[in-house]
Amino acid sequence: MERAFTPLDCLLPTGNLKFCLLILNQSFDKGHFHCLWSKAALRACADGGANCLYHITEGSQDSFLPDYISGDFDSIQPEVKEYYKVKIDVIVALGGLGGRFDQTMASVETLFLARNITPFPVIVIQECSLIYLLQPGKHKLCVDTGLEGAWCGLIPIGNSCESVTTTGLKWNLTVNRCHITSHHMHQEKQLFPSTNQVLKFGTLVSTSNTYDDSKIVTVETDKPLLWTMAIKR
Repeated sequence: MERAFTPLDCLLPTGNLKFCLLILNQSFDKGHFHCLWSKAALRACADGGANCLYHITEGSQDSFLPDYISGDFDSIQPEVKEYYKVKIDVIVALGGLGGRFDQTMASVETLFLARNITPFPVIVIQECSLIYLLQPGKHKLCVDTGLEGAWCGLIPIGNSCESVTTTGLKWNLTVNRCHITSHHMHQEKQLFPSTNQVLKFGTLVSTSNTYDDSKIVTVETDKPLLWTMAIKR
């Protein structure tokens, strides 16, 4: 079968070739760069290629941010790596919470693995749900966008949490008592004494919670703890 292909179509202003742009660690023509960048469906740098991108766009780097930078990072300049690194606040995964339960659990496992891969927080969103893994320590979650749905929860997946306290929820985990509610178990607004503040399956899991009127939720936990919340549709 004969296949027709126009190799230089990617450089034509009127070309309709769909392509990805991979920038390598070598000098290149600035005119070609601007033409290819403006038309590429995806833009990536291979390690030191980020140096070339950074310098050829000097003065307007914010308008030329790559989708990916990959490699072992042995040739990228430290100041270039730091520049592109701070351009990201969070990684958002769209999908992964619907359909098969085992695949949903794989998404949760990815949040645990991501701790060793990236310094950026990772959230997973699908339809009306969001999950986010809280690391040990204190967290302040702003819930004032107007996109929040009615429910939220704290799920101790992967480990028990020996000490959890919260504010900003309708039923908070406090020093002297914890709350558990589950519509599936037909329980609501039940308070259980807990001196150790333990969250774990078989003891206490906070599901079907909701917010007070403060618009801010604080969580302090001694172990990784899964935060989940509803998204209005």
